[in-house]
Amino acid sequence: MRVAILASGSGSNAAALMHCFSATEGVDVVLVGSNRSGAGVLEKAQQAGVSSIHFTSDDLAGGVLLKKLKTVNVDWVLLAGFLLQIPIEFCRAFENKILNIHPSLLPKFGGKGMYGMNVHRAVFEAAEKESGMTIHYVNECFDEGEIVFQGRIDVSQLTSAEEISSEVLKLEHEYYPRVASALILDSKTPVK
Repeated sequence: MRVAILASGSGSNAAALMHCFSATEGVDVVLVGSNRSGAGVLEKAQQAGVSSIHFTSDDLAGGVLLKKLKTVNVDWVLLAGFLLQIPIEFCRAFENKILNIHPSLLPKFGGKGMYGMNVHRAVFEAAEKESGMTIHYVNECFDEGEIVFQGRIDVSQLTSAEEISSEVLKLEHEYYPRVASALILDSKTPVK
C-alpha cells in the first residue's frame, strides 16, 4: 500500500508514521505534502528519505494535488496536523482511505478553527475531566467523519493547556501509527 501524508506544521505525527511504516512490510510512505512551504514536516520527510512537495490551497481545491497523488499511485492519505478542509472530490477519490488525527475526544472540541493549542485551551477552560485524541475517516466536513479510535486520558489534575497538549501528543504518537497501519494492511485493495 502506498501512503501519502499531508501536514501543515512541524510534523511530529508524520515522523511517527514514517518511522512506523519504515519497519512495516506492505506499507510505503511515498509522498509527504504540506500547504506551508517552511513547514518542519518537509524537513522531516527529507531526513526520512521520503519525497516531499509544497502545494497551495488552490492546488488542493482545484484538483492539482489529487492528480499528483493519483500520478504516484497513492492508496491511502493520512492527515497529520493538516489544517485545510479536504474537498468533496478528493474525499470521493479516496473514500474510506483518508484518516485524520484530532487532539480531542470528538465530537467535543472539533470543527473549523479547532486545532492544536486552540483545542487544548478550550478543553482546559471548560474544566474537562477527560481529554484525548480521535482517529477518524475524513469527509468534506471538518472532524465529522466516522470515528475509528479514541485514546483517553484523565486531565483533571493537569494545570495548563500545555500539559494537556503534551499528554495528548504522547497518545497520538503511540496510537496513530498502530491504528493507521492496521487499517491500511487490512484494506489490501488499492484505489483505482
